[in-house]
Amino acid sequence: MGVVLLPDLGTEIIVPACAVIGIVFSLIQWYIVSQVKLSPDSGISNNNKNGIAESLIEEEEGLSDHSVVAKCAEIQNAISEGATSFLYTEYQYVGIFMVAFAALILLFLGSVEGFSTSSQECTYDKARRCKPALATAIFSTVSFLLGAITSLASGFLGMKIATYANARTTLEARKGVGKAFIVAFRSGAVMGFLLAANGLLVLYITILLFKFYYGDDWEGLFEAITGYGLGGSSMALFGRVGGGIYTKAADVGADLVGKVERNIPEDDPRNPAVIADNVGDNVGDIAGMGSDLFGSYAESSCAALVVASISSFGINHEFTAMLYPLLVSSVGILVCLFTTLFATDFFEIKAVREIEPALKKQLIISTAIMTVGVAVITWVALPPSFTIFDLGSQKEVKNWQLFLCVAVGLWAGLIIGFVTEYYTSNAYSPVQDVADSCRTGAATNVIFGLALGYKSVIIPIFAIAISIFVSSSFAAMYGIAVAALGMLSTIATGLAIDAYGPISDNAGGIAEMAGMSHKIRERTDALDAAGNTTAAIGKGFAIGSAALVSLALFGAFVSRASISTVDVLTPKVFIGLLVGAMLPYWFSAMTMKSVGSAALKMVEEVRRQFNTIPGLMEGTAKPGYANCVKISTDASIKEMIPPGALVMLTPLIVGTLFGVETLSGVLAGSLVSGVQIAISASNTGGAWDNAKKYIEAGNSEHARTLGPKGSDPHKAAVIGDTIGDPLKDTSGPSLNILIKLMAVESLVFAPFFATHGGLLFKIF
Repeated sequence: MGVVLLPDLGTEIIVPACAVIGIVFSLIQWYIVSQVKLSPDSGISNNNKNGIAESLIEEEEGLSDHSVVAKCAEIQNAISEGATSFLYTEYQYVGIFMVAFAALILLFLGSVEGFSTSSQECTYDKARRCKPALATAIFSTVSFLLGAITSLASGFLGMKIATYANARTTLEARKGVGKAFIVAFRSGAVMGFLLAANGLLVLYITILLFKFYYGDDWEGLFEAITGYGLGGSSMALFGRVGGGIYTKAADVGADLVGKVERNIPEDDPRNPAVIADNVGDNVGDIAGMGSDLFGSYAESSCAALVVASISSFGINHEFTAMLYPLLVSSVGILVCLFTTLFATDFFEIKAVREIEPALKKQLIISTAIMTVGVAVITWVALPPSFTIFDLGSQKEVKNWQLFLCVAVGLWAGLIIGFVTEYYTSNAYSPVQDVADSCRTGAATNVIFGLALGYKSVIIPIFAIAISIFVSSSFAAMYGIAVAALGMLSTIATGLAIDAYGPISDNAGGIAEMAGMSHKIRERTDALDAAGNTTAAIGKGFAIGSAALVSLALFGAFVSRASISTVDVLTPKVFIGLLVGAMLPYWFSAMTMKSVGSAALKMVEEVRRQFNTIPGLMEGTAKPGYANCVKISTDASIKEMIPPGALVMLTPLIVGTLFGVETLSGVLAGSLVSGVQIAISASNTGGAWDNAKKYIEAGNSEHARTLGPKGSDPHKAAVIGDTIGDPLKDTSGPSLNILIKLMAVESLVFAPFFATHGGLLFKIF
């Protein structure tokens, strides 16, 4: 098989060292952001960040205006308090679920061998004895709780960083768009590196601690580790759905009454829903997204580790080769760190038109360097040839083939990202066509937007299909798992770019509410417009990686449940396929309806305040922001439970009552239909949003013929944007969690389903 160049001691140093470097780098970025003071006596930091000369500052507007600084601090505090309060409330409910579900894992998995404490026959090697099923139940429960807590912490830290940075970005915009960009991007990097490093470190420490008990039983050890991915994704589901309902209820209410009915600007302080809208950006787009991508990372790592544990790496106890997925992630942190310096230190943004290219370069540079990094780590960490478990047999694989699996996932992610950008950025013809369709009203805008979303599915699906074919041909299910890991290997940069968008959006809202000049609002709008497109790219990455992750988890589930083939002509499997394909529609219906009913209450409350508070439109009276925050909070907490229950209970009910074959059909069906709906929903919503911004900006002759704000085409665009809000920020992003979560849950409960599942078929 050959010798591994990197000794086990090297792996034991590299993985935690890279995680610590990531955490330290994020803290340095946070410290630099903190130098922008939010107190009137300091105004703006005079710190010459990164050697950027003062001569490069475009225009210093009102730097000594202490009242503006105080107002920004006050608004930031209100947004931060609203977001913190919501997450505390959400986490109380989620905490109860977490404890209840942990008890369920313990009960179901412990009952596989009747809660016996004696060793059992190994699943894949019948000649060996493995640790008891009760041990797997206990350790799976512990890893589930660790994954859940890490996921919640990732979301909470992200929200705290974003609310810390939003007003600082606004204040730096007075110095110029370049300064504001650096603050927003650094803040995004804090979240990106903290999440990537914490996820890696907690997983690594968990493996080491479990190893003390499991010893040479790596099959049992890594089966128990899958609970980590389940914990991460289950929390992400509630974070995405709850946060998505919150943010879109506020957004729809603010837009429909403020922009369409009252003809006032976005984020106007007279709008009662404006604080709730800005809070929503943080709890949905930041906290929800952070938990989501952490879940993807945890699951892809767990899927790869489970398959590796029953391959030659696990059988021969090759520690370095076994932890290859973690080494790839470790290299990813270093690559992303170097890439971040291109945006913050090596080059400076001097004009608005340079913002979007700078963010796109982050993706290209990180992908290119990561390809080299993966080649190096594959060469030193893997033997020249080895065997990979492939549905009952061992497939011989060369190390260069595994490198190609990671690389194909990495570059497929970039392709999906750029196709998403093409269909959602107003710099290209698809969105401009949607904007042009607003001439004849909202109906044609909706038709064009839906068509764009459906069409945008084509290339990403081919990219995912090619990735699956190449990686599966080379290294079976392990190849698909590491391809997903390749797509997520630059997660720190992806998250930094993703978090940059909501921070810039909040910065624009604060500028409007603080009454800052039109020029500053133009700068924050430019930052926000670029962030909007990059957020769509981030969603593309998340959906693409979810497809690969869930397929890898599906493969691991089929192996663990001892299913030799999944035959779609078998009635048991086919009915599962049909039901599975229906689930994303059911789930989307629930989340869309939730946003609609919450938005209805919000619209009524905003209208009530405009109609009953004297002087509100004139700006002499203050709106009741707290009422709108309460509506969003109550609605999201109440409405996140049914969709969450649908996803979490489906595998348990199907596996227990109908057995593993029907469950395999459900997983395949939900994967196939869920990916398509998620891509089209996200891109349709993103296109409508940017079509509206295209008209509002009026940067081209064509855009000016459709404007200005308040014109009939603009009102039609606002209606399209409002319809698209729950598609792109609630249903679409949540669907990728649905397909991953059902797959990882099925894998965790596979021992129970294989032993006790299919009760109905046993009875009849």
